[in-house]
Parts: sequence; structure tokens; C-alpha cells
Amino acid sequence: MSTDHVLGGVSQLEGNARKEALKLLDDTLAQLATNDGPSYKAVNVTSVTGQVVAGTLNTFEVELDDGSSKRQCTVKIWTRPWLKKDGTNITIKFAGEDGELDRTW
Repeated sequence: MSTDHVLGGVSQLEGNARKEALKLLDDTLAQLATNDGPSYKAVNVTSVTGQVVAGTLNTFEVELDDGSSKRQCTVKIWTRPWLKKDGTNITIKFAGEDGELDRTW
């Protein structure tokens, strides 16, 4: 099985890449809580993928805990570190709900 990555393609993250993505998830959720967003903690990450786009797009299948309940959701974090403003975007879509939380800073 080839481990080559296709530019723009989605790949499952493993090893150090997965650890770095999980740290990004924790850091981004913490930043969301300090801005105008809700406070969530990732408690069970079932899948982490990465994709090189104009920046990096990480997608997490995760259970989030808001302190009173745990809910399954998809979290997408798009980072463009070269931008001084609006370089990070997070979207959170909870399973079974139509809307999604979408914040950029």
C-alpha cells in the first residue's frame, strides 16, 4: 500500500501528524471559548483527516462535551498561518442538526 499523498487529497492522519492535529483541535476549541463562542472539550475523537488546500483543512469526527451533555459532531478547522487576520476558521456541525457553528479569527 502506498503512503504517497495526493496534493489536495484527503488522508487519514496517524502518528505525529495525528498528535499535531489533535493539539490544533484542543487549541482551536480553547480559542473559540475565549472569543464569542461556546466552550467545548473533545472527549472522543474517532477520525482525523488532513487535506492540503490553500492552507490546511483538518476534519475531526468527535464527541464534544459542553459541560452538561456530550454530542457527536464533525469539526472542520481550516488554517492559513500566513494571514495575520482571519487565518483560522472552525465549523462545528452536530449530528442530526441542520445548522452549524462557523467562526473565523
